[in-house]
Amino acid sequence: MNKKFLLFSFVIIFTIIFVVFYNGLKGTNIYTPELKINNEIPSFSAKLFFSNKMINSSDIFENDKFYLLNIWSSWCVPCRDEHPILMELNQNNDIVILGINYKDNKQNAKNFLENLGNPYQKILTDKQGTLSIEWGAFGVPESFIIQNNKIIKKYIGPLNEESLLEIMLLIK
Repeated sequence: MNKKFLLFSFVIIFTIIFVVFYNGLKGTNIYTPELKINNEIPSFSAKLFFSNKMINSSDIFENDKFYLLNIWSSWCVPCRDEHPILMELNQNNDIVILGINYKDNKQNAKNFLENLGNPYQKILTDKQGTLSIEWGAFGVPESFIIQNNKIIKKYIGPLNEESLLEIMLLIK
């Protein structure tokens, strides 16, 4: 009787463990943060990348214009991958491209722009990463489409041909 109870307990425990692990494997392990759109842009002050002059968000964004705010770093491989998309988008006069240089060495960032081109009309410096957090960024690269001081679209990860087409449709 005792051996049967022990065997039965072992089978039950094994079954429970199997079910827990099986359910864990079935689910996705990719975290996708909640995307908040139609939120007001954060109010902030930051240094301009090239001049170190302080600038306020109210001095950057105008109504009735489309902006793409791109958070990037020279050490970020996906940022390098998306850079040709930004250069192509820069040819369009209907959108203003702004950058936030995230936790980067200034000379490395300058070299990055010299080698690949500068698609940004303004670049803000975010040495500590706090400005990017205020925007709700989780990493680099991330991009925000802004119109009338509202975030209307957010892209997590590098921009690609598909997102370029989507942006072009948004700004038409």
